[in-house]
Amino acid sequence: METDCNPMELSGMSGFEEDAELNGYEGTDMKDMKLEAEAVVNDVLFAVNNMFVSKTLRCADDVAYINVETRERNRYCLELTEAGLRVVGYAFDQVDDHLQTPYHETVYSLLDTISPAYREAFGNALLQRLEALKRDGQS
Repeated sequence: METDCNPMELSGMSGFEEDAELNGYEGTDMKDMKLEAEAVVNDVLFAVNNMFVSKTLRCADDVAYINVETRERNRYCLELTEAGLRVVGYAFDQVDDHLQTPYHETVYSLLDTISPAYREAFGNALLQRLEALKRDGQS
């Protein structure tokens, strides 16, 4: 099951759709990857044990690193670029240059691949949100 939306924000997604003007590059497609990484973290923090933008590894306009610990207690270092997200290490703040992992267009797809517990948490959050909408509709 591949999921490309956050059940907590069904009406819209943050992340790659950020307005270029917000990043000080009016009229261009440049993005500040640290801001993108922070948005990614905020989107899925509910479904992992721990997730944060690396303070050790360099962030730039074109790359940022995110540390994540899944609910299975596996740790990963993720690289975020215009190409998407990919695993670059199997510990916090670790980049293995020899590791060849595929890019994922979204953090949801990446976590769906590496964490069965993420899928369960995502599904539960989606169900809770749908039940709340149903209750609100009956009021």
